[in-house]
Amino acid sequence: MTLDLNRRAAARIDAISGTTTELGIEAQTLSSGGRVFDFGINARGGLEAGLAIADICMAGLGRVSLAQRSLVQEDGGKIGWPHVSVTTDQPVAACLLSQYAGWQIGVGKFFAMGSGPMRAVSAGEELFGTLDYRESSDRVVGVLETSTLPDAGVFEYIAEKCRTTSDNVDLLVAPTSSMAGNLQVVARSVETALHKLFELGFDVGRIRSGCGSAPLSPVARDDLAGIGRTNDAILYGGRVTLWVSGDDESLAEIGPQVPASASDVYGRPFLEIFEQANRDFYAIDPLLFSPAEITFQNVETGRVQSFGSVNHDVLGESFGL
Repeated sequence: MTLDLNRRAAARIDAISGTTTELGIEAQTLSSGGRVFDFGINARGGLEAGLAIADICMAGLGRVSLAQRSLVQEDGGKIGWPHVSVTTDQPVAACLLSQYAGWQIGVGKFFAMGSGPMRAVSAGEELFGTLDYRESSDRVVGVLETSTLPDAGVFEYIAEKCRTTSDNVDLLVAPTSSMAGNLQVVARSVETALHKLFELGFDVGRIRSGCGSAPLSPVARDDLAGIGRTNDAILYGGRVTLWVSGDDESLAEIGPQVPASASDVYGRPFLEIFEQANRDFYAIDPLLFSPAEITFQNVETGRVQSFGSVNHDVLGESFGL
């Protein structure tokens, strides 16, 4: 069965193509025919652009929104603060098969973390074999977290991996230190929970729906600081609820391992952890990458189990509160 992830994402790109000015994005067609949509490198971008890129990254199988809530300050007071909320009734497809940034794209001096439904066509990650999914699509859509616009060589590389031609590749790009790029990373609260469960060997097919939120981190001065703040938003402020089927015992057993606090390196701003690991994500304890709080609601037994909690102190330090 195909989920038509790329077709769904392409339809959403076509829908916003006539509103690039309003969204503050810039579209460019390369000589090879590939299209690049700049959401924040040279373009202004913004909140609506961030919501759009997050939606496309999930192939339209989720809903991303902003809501004004609150954060706790160092003195215990509260201030209004925007939170990014995500809901989906297709969590595996939207989050693992599409949104997860599992494709490292390196072409010459160009490097970016690739996400979006193009991954399901390339299917080079072990995840696709485990989940037994691979998509065939002439037109492919990808999201790149980068501060450099991709050139023709990047399009050719992706087209080759996806068994298509450059003119059938659409790439949406934004740096972490942009409004849109910042938002689309924080919109991954549910995705990080699913990926953590997947890595722990949990049967993600049991997950019916997901709902999550995380505080929108302040836009950082540069991409390195942005990586720190966006990770902190989820690791120390993300809250996710998953509706699941099956037995309660396995949830009780795996639950304590799911929140970010299960990691021994938990408790410091991510940028400090990243620097100590020589800026190598793969040198960091993988147990860290998860929301601060996870709640399971069993749709068959009615039992609710919750693990972890928000860490206001680290959030305040990271966000400069």
